[in-house]
Amino acid sequence: MNKLILAAVLFVITYILMIIFVEKRPLIVGISALVFIAFGIVPVSGILEAIDFNVLLMIAGTMALVTLFSESMMPTRIADIIINKMKDIRLIIIALSLFAGFVSAFVDNVATVLMIAPVALALSKRLGISPVMMIVAISISSNLQGAATLVGDTTSILLGSALDLSFFDFFIYDGKMGLFFIVQIAAIFATFVIYLFVKDMKGKAEPTKLTEVKDMVPTYLLLLMLVLLIVASFIPSEAKSPILNGVICVGVALIGIVHNIIKNKSNYIIYKVFMDMDYQTLALLAGLFIIISGLGHAGVIDKIAEAFVGLSGNRFLLYTAIVWGSVLISAFVDNIPYVATMLPVLSVIGSHVPYDMTVFYFGLLIGATLGGNITPIGASANIASLGILRENGHTVNNSEFMKLSVPFTLTAVVVGYILVWFIFS
Repeated sequence: MNKLILAAVLFVITYILMIIFVEKRPLIVGISALVFIAFGIVPVSGILEAIDFNVLLMIAGTMALVTLFSESMMPTRIADIIINKMKDIRLIIIALSLFAGFVSAFVDNVATVLMIAPVALALSKRLGISPVMMIVAISISSNLQGAATLVGDTTSILLGSALDLSFFDFFIYDGKMGLFFIVQIAAIFATFVIYLFVKDMKGKAEPTKLTEVKDMVPTYLLLLMLVLLIVASFIPSEAKSPILNGVICVGVALIGIVHNIIKNKSNYIIYKVFMDMDYQTLALLAGLFIIISGLGHAGVIDKIAEAFVGLSGNRFLLYTAIVWGSVLISAFVDNIPYVATMLPVLSVIGSHVPYDMTVFYFGLLIGATLGGNITPIGASANIASLGILRENGHTVNNSEFMKLSVPFTLTAVVVGYILVWFIFS
């Protein structure tokens, strides 16, 4: 059995086991990653290269900062304000998902989920409801907006680099409505899907006294982290460290920890941050990075990409295959290595056809970015959100997650698929 077939079989087995044994996902992924290494699919020398330490540092730093944020009681105060302003449970869930989407258009999806989830947890506690629907809605809304701007997701950054796009090209491109507005229209339709799921959750929240915030510094640090991440996104990739975003998140978190120690004259916060850290999510992501790298080393991702080349004779068929093929593939494979592989493929196709390739590039971004929303492991933000729920005593199985994620994603993709074709074809 050659490495290509072996890697594909191992990946399918891994995914099936993760579906069956939801609570054992980190262990399953860890064992699978070791098997990939043992069989030489991922060379030992390539293990560190396979793991995206930038993402792991971002998550770890944001988790630490979120602990400080939660300890300050600011999430509870924000929850109080939302309850007092909106009152209707359904409007509260929709408003929070839209807010998460807005933030995620400018900040990494995982960071967005980690920052807004404490507010959702505080809200659900105040309202006496399960936080599952609220946090899943936050996660899928943040993933949707990843394609809206140049800084919304790593896939957008990859596309921007390949096409030499500026930040403003995502708003207006070649005199036409850009991806930002296409994504917003898709978000409107997709948000209606969320409404259909929460419309029976009738009830009014009683006005509540605003919780007193113990310390404003963690809130200011969160805002500082957002600003620094946005500023960092404008630095050319060749001129910045590959772990710059991670260093920013960890650095800001350390400032918050030092401030807390000095303010309270106690080292308790170190213990609190250490205990609150979601090590299972970090381990799961690290294992998935190794497995996806193995698929790349074995040529599985390249084989998938090559399948698109044969369709270049029919423009609409190729576009359809790229969008929906990307949705399907990204539901199971991390969209970053997939997009990184497909961009040169589209470049090769473009050198052999007489028509403009913009529609295919934008279709790739729509399909790949949104496709990760379908399954619980299709996007890092989904993994992080389920980790938060698990840490708070709520285990979400695949069917429960996909009950909302699938119609939400398909609605958004259909809208984006139609708009991109008619605007750029």
